[in-house]
Amino acid sequence: MSITFRRPKLTKQQRRALMIGLLFISPAIIGFFVFNIGPIVQSLQYSFTRYNILQPPRWVGLNNYKFLIESDRVFRIGISNTLYMVLIGLPIHLVFNMLMALLLNTKIRGLSIYRSIFYIPSITPVVASTIVWLWIFNGQFGILNEFLKFLGFPAVGWLTDPKWVKPSLIFMGAWFGGNTILIYLASLQDVPYDLLESAELDGANALQKTFRITLPMISPVIFYTIIVNVIGYFQYFTEAWVMTANRDGSAGGVANSAMFYSMYLYQTAFQQFKMGYASAQAWILFMIVLIATVILFKTAGWVYYHAED
Repeated sequence: MSITFRRPKLTKQQRRALMIGLLFISPAIIGFFVFNIGPIVQSLQYSFTRYNILQPPRWVGLNNYKFLIESDRVFRIGISNTLYMVLIGLPIHLVFNMLMALLLNTKIRGLSIYRSIFYIPSITPVVASTIVWLWIFNGQFGILNEFLKFLGFPAVGWLTDPKWVKPSLIFMGAWFGGNTILIYLASLQDVPYDLLESAELDGANALQKTFRITLPMISPVIFYTIIVNVIGYFQYFTEAWVMTANRDGSAGGVANSAMFYSMYLYQTAFQQFKMGYASAQAWILFMIVLIATVILFKTAGWVYYHAED
């Protein structure tokens, strides 16, 4: 017994609507194929070559990938630092953003002012904000060390001690959480009040309502922010580059303590002009992000889609 699938026939009105829709999105489709697909395919080809822009590409096969994995010490440091931000920095930021959203969802006087204060940093240019934090972390006259001295603690080499560079970046990263806080806040206001009221009548306290009702109800939004931020943190670049940049154009901090994967890729491509080698790095990063995303989707059993009930 064979099963045949027939394409449903569209009415004249449906075909017209389809053509109009395709017409409106055609600039995006054409732009994607011209400006995205082409460079993507070209970078895959370059990843198997030795190419420095000035000379034609020379085929080297898998040599770029072999050298990256087997011999490149900075490559391993970049992966280690990036995983540090993804596995340690990102959870800290997401938990902090959720706590701030929960606080900003309460009914207190002047709530709109507090919400504005928390959101304003996210619309400030990242480079400008990072330069301000560069002065705050200054080891000699920075505000943070002056505050520690006032409390009787010794000064900390925030940007000069390899042990403190990444924690400093994590600490600074909480400043840029306005967008995630806004997303969490919008989802919190969508939680049915009837459920919270019923739980309260049954004797549930604030923590029980938060962990048993609020968080499960907004779990799809939490999952979304995890996916988006994991992809973003694997490409962590701007803050670390501005914070550790030197006058000679190099960056990465003391002993490469802030040399993240994207920074090393940028230096390889646009400072050393090793385009073939940088393309191999880019494709390895793509595979890492792809694997991490697939793992997150495979382990998303905790996400509760209440609309399915």
